[in-house]
Amino acid sequence: MTARWSGAWATTPGPADPAIDVLVPTVGRPAELATTLAGLAGQTDVDFRLVVSDQSADGLATTEPAVAAVLRILEAQGRPVIRLTHPERRGLAEHRQFLLDHAVAPAVLFLDDDVWLEPGSIARMLDALRSLGCGFVGSAVQGLSYLQDRRPHETDVFERWQGPVVPEVVRRGTPAFDRWSLHNAANPTHLAAELDVEPGAWVPYHVAWVGACVLYDRAALEAVGGFGFWDRLPAAHAGEDVVAQWRVMERFGGVGILPSGAVHLEAPTTVTDRRVDAPDVLFDQGGVIPR
Repeated sequence: MTARWSGAWATTPGPADPAIDVLVPTVGRPAELATTLAGLAGQTDVDFRLVVSDQSADGLATTEPAVAAVLRILEAQGRPVIRLTHPERRGLAEHRQFLLDHAVAPAVLFLDDDVWLEPGSIARMLDALRSLGCGFVGSAVQGLSYLQDRRPHETDVFERWQGPVVPEVVRRGTPAFDRWSLHNAANPTHLAAELDVEPGAWVPYHVAWVGACVLYDRAALEAVGGFGFWDRLPAAHAGEDVVAQWRVMERFGGVGILPSGAVHLEAPTTVTDRRVDAPDVLFDQGGVIPR
């Protein structure tokens, strides 16, 4: 099923049983959020429910005119929208766990509030997740202001997945960690052009982690504890997505796919204090999270 066309917007949608819950945390960025939601409204051939959680001081992000208008479009398309406020600022990991606690679909897409998705992106990610049978599939965000900035020294670690996706361990200091450079600037755009992929197709590849746009098998994410480690971190931290993905990867495997239809809006970050990197706090020298 795909979104209802405008000729059916005034009809009553049937019962929703979405394949994906799209989970969007937001704080203080209504213009970026509206753009992100517009990308969701343009998705085709996939059912999803949207859950937006607002940590803005006034809790009114979803009432901003541009944001509210796109939410109405999504609802008219037959896509359920859940609006949440979560003013407690206990850190990125806690906010992601809060969203995960509201998920019911078998797959969950964690999408940052500053990412526009090309039409068809979510359907490709879901196809990859189901076809590969792994724990997550990520579409790395691309900064298109860097489109003329080619960086072969950062992409020479690119490696396609050959055969079934299997668990692997990534930690700081391992060769696999060097893959982090693949997602700098417009590197995913340049890599995709070199692969010459047919429209609508996708190529899986090895990653260190993927930021901002990751589709998880919800059962796999919950099996490793989700983001429940949040209470072992100070409120000011970064890298919570790295921790979750490394734990999923070592039990279920995880990949990135190209082409990536995810475009970073390149707005100023809302995470200004990055002195605490979650993997450095949570993983001991043996590479596991102590209980």
